Amino acid sequence: MTQQSPETIHALAYGAYPARCLQVAAEIGVADLIDDEPVPVDKLAAARGAAPGALDRVLRLLTSFGVFEERDGGYAHTDASRVLRDDHPMTARPLLRLMGLPLHLDSISLLRHTVMTGEPAIEVLQAGGLWGYLREQPDDAEIFNHAMTSKAAADGPAVVDAYDFTPFGMIADIGGGRGHLLRGILDAVPDAEGVLFDQPGVIEALGFPDHPRLALRAGDFFDEVPAADAYVLMHVLHNWDDERAARILATVRRSAAPGATLLVIENVLPDERPAPAALTMDVIMLALTRGRERTEGELSALLDAAGFRFTGMTETSGTMRIAEARAV
Repeated sequence: MTQQSPETIHALAYGAYPARCLQVAAEIGVADLIDDEPVPVDKLAAARGAAPGALDRVLRLLTSFGVFEERDGGYAHTDASRVLRDDHPMTARPLLRLMGLPLHLDSISLLRHTVMTGEPAIEVLQAGGLWGYLREQPDDAEIFNHAMTSKAAADGPAVVDAYDFTPFGMIADIGGGRGHLLRGILDAVPDAEGVLFDQPGVIEALGFPDHPRLALRAGDFFDEVPAADAYVLMHVLHNWDDERAARILATVRRSAAPGATLLVIENVLPDERPAPAALTMDVIMLALTRGRERTEGELSALLDAAGFRFTGMTETSGTMRIAEARAV
């Protein structure tokens, strides 16, 4: 056993506490109180109704990870802590607020149930699982939707930079939420048009298209999707088990002409090297849904069975990977 082995185990054993400190800092909005100069902890605590000593100990722990910096009698920003601000273009605050909700914290506490039964932990907490929980808890659902929108906005630029969308005249974003990725694609490809496809409630909330080359269409991707030259599925398939993921792909294939391109954008697991962030997301999917993060081989097999030929993987500067396939 190496000298590092006990340290690794201890770091993992205590890891919930730094994570919860980060969530609490995001929940109460500490980062928004700090600008260019350090702010004393008493002032931070007073602004948020917190206990100064307790807040100081939480922030002191975060500084050990490079989140915030303690100097000149107060706490100042680092590059990492600035991402906690609401006004940061890649803000992580909505995601951290989501991770601090009971749907996550309680599901983690029930992970042993999932390991022993194979059933999502959240189904013990709520009939209907994750989607049932969000229907029953509208305030939490709003936080969930905000987090998904924020994550799409953060991941989108890396996808647009990594992949050449110029060959496509019509691009359909299937399950595209509020359309941050598709708008970014259309801004980068002046000759392309796009159709944003999602559930009726999502599309109705958007109202009217806010981009001259963007169309909105409501529907169910288990039944039908609009025709296009290229189809984008970002953060979609990993929410579903293989049977339902196959149904989604089959729906897209019925709409796609031979040669049409399909892009699956997710935390696709490399077949041969470790990927801690993607593997963590895989366990989150295990606890919250019946979905999973898939390896390149697993995803390729699903695509092949649905009538697509896997043609390659494109890396991005972020955590997402782009699996490309063609309709055959």
